Amino acid sequence: MAASDTPRKLIAENRRARFDYFLEQTYEAGLALTGSEVKSLRNGRANIAESYAAVEGDEIVLINADIPPYAQAGPHFNHEPRRHRKLLLKRKEIDRLIGAVQRDGRTLIPTKLFWSDKGLAKLEVAVATGKKAHDKREATAARDWQRDKARLMRDKG
Repeated sequence: MAASDTPRKLIAENRRARFDYFLEQTYEAGLALTGSEVKSLRNGRANIAESYAAVEGDEIVLINADIPPYAQAGPHFNHEPRRHRKLLLKRKEIDRLIGAVQRDGRTLIPTKLFWSDKGLAKLEVAVATGKKAHDKREATAARDWQRDKARLMRDKG
């Protein structure tokens, strides 16, 4: 079984990303998390729908990802739900992503948050270009036509 075929336990998914962006290349990044954040993720509670990754200095950070506070942790040991979280990538990958964002005007969009086979929290980040309104209408029309075509084939054939 190849590394990409291993089963992953999905924590959160950004389903809206494919509708709003042209996703080009994906990277798998680790996350620098605190203990209460990991425990909250183990409960399956996270939201990456409105989040994005940005360049801060020579690092890439995840912004606006919501990991709710862990209920059993005390007030002193809990975390800020929407704090900036550092993405753990190799230096060449970081440089490539910084170049794509700064030179080409692309955006880094998180698509999936999952547990790796080693039990580590990983984030799939895609280099993306924003879709215009006419691109979204085109994609919707194509998806509707595929659905209608499948329905016709099922009924007639």
